[in-house]
Amino acid sequence: MIDSLPLFHRLSARPVIVLGEGEGAEAKRRLVERAGAVVFAELESGIAAGARLAFIAHEEDARAEADASRARAAGLLVNATDRPALCDFTVPSVLDRSPLLVAIGTGGASAGLAKHVRLRLEAILPPSLGHLARALHAGRGRLRARFPDAAQRRRVLDEALRAGGVLDPLAAGSADAVEGWLSEEAAVRQGACVTIRLRSQDPDDLTLREARWLGEADVVWHDPEVAAAILDRARADAARAPVPEDESASAKTAAGLTVVLRGPAEFRGI
Repeated sequence: MIDSLPLFHRLSARPVIVLGEGEGAEAKRRLVERAGAVVFAELESGIAAGARLAFIAHEEDARAEADASRARAAGLLVNATDRPALCDFTVPSVLDRSPLLVAIGTGGASAGLAKHVRLRLEAILPPSLGHLARALHAGRGRLRARFPDAAQRRRVLDEALRAGGVLDPLAAGSADAVEGWLSEEAAVRQGACVTIRLRSQDPDDLTLREARWLGEADVVWHDPEVAAAILDRARADAARAPVPEDESASAKTAAGLTVVLRGPAEFRGI
């Protein structure tokens, strides 16, 4: 279970309230202005303009609590700097490879930790990711025309974007390869079936390859004792069902990648 749902909110030309003084408030103003929002420094004027978000960065607890209550009573979602208990939403540390954004959040537990995770990722994820994202967006129409079926289209993209693929996001020059990839007959991965024999109910015990299989699976078959935490590592839109009685025959007719999750031996009485 996750404590909060990460969302990306479009703020371009929209009113956002930022209350407070000092470094904390100024940082929030810069952040929302960077997202294209129109900043209002007064609660009433922002509400009148149709704002839906309020950032509150008062240094005094009493003022922060009072303005948070007023904003929430007016139907706004509230973020109060350094006061997680007053927040309806928190602000992640953002790695910017626009239009690709990576948001790292801790639910208000430690902004410093989120920042240092972002700094590590900054060194790994190349600046060209934004170029790759824009190139893929520009080619969406051609890809949809060639592969009208969404599941098939997803499999083609998975094949191209996987590690070592023609559009590997971490490889130099992937963005420049998009045009050629779109012009070629992109291969569609045929139906495949892999079995993961779990060693425990802890998802952190999955190998990198097993985690990748789950992340790409079109279908997940699982033993009844497999923990929900393991199943949560699969794609949200992957079909899920108990392992069929005739597993081999069913796998031959399943499209895309099927992952079979077998529970740890001790849970199956083996």
